[in-house]
Formats: sequence, C-alpha cells, structure tokens
Amino acid sequence: MSTRILIVDDFPLFRKGVREHLESQPGYEVVGEAATGLEALAKAKRLKPNVVILDISMPDLNGVDATRQILTEVPETEVLILTLHESEDLVHKVLTAGARGYVLKSDAESTLLEAVEAVRQH
Repeated sequence: MSTRILIVDDFPLFRKGVREHLESQPGYEVVGEAATGLEALAKAKRLKPNVVILDISMPDLNGVDATRQILTEVPETEVLILTLHESEDLVHKVLTAGARGYVLKSDAESTLLEAVEAVRQH
C-alpha cells in the first residue's frame, strides 16, 4: 500500500520538486498540494493523507498552528515539517504541536525520503 502525502508550501516550484522527488520512488503517492495553512487544513480533512509535509512560514495559518489543527481534525495523519528555518525554538514548538519530524530544505534531497518513512512508521 502506498503512502499518501499532502505537500504544503507557498512556493509552487518547490512543491513541484518535492512531488517529483517523492513520486520517483515506489510506494509514495502525492494526493494533493496546498499553498496556505488554511488550504492545508481543508485538504487534509478531505484527502486524509498518511503524511503531511508542511512548511512553517505560510500565509493564513503558520505551520505550528496548522500542525495542531490538522492533527485535531485528522488524528491518523502524521506531520513532517520541511523548512528553511534552522532554530531549536521552532523545532521545539512544532514537536510540541504534534509534528513527528523536522527536515531542513537544505537537507531535503538526501534525507526527505528517509524522514517520510520514519514518520510513516511512527
């Protein structure tokens, strides 16, 4: 069974690259994309992905608040943060909000697939 993924980032080109990277591997299905925190929440509720890959800095609803709301509405979903921000304070905030992992965009090419798999396996 494939892992269903929702990608959330406000940069379309970045979402496209993440989608292509994930879909080049067997077992991953990108079921949707979102550009804002509110759109992410709506799509997570509708699409019920296994994993939401979520940026912290987004319009409408930031990644910390979006994580809390997604996990409240779709508790079977896991959240993986993928961001530019390298901050222990932010790591603490998103993990406290319920995210299961934190990957820097600068490390995404080498670690994203491993992180998605780890999050998927809880």
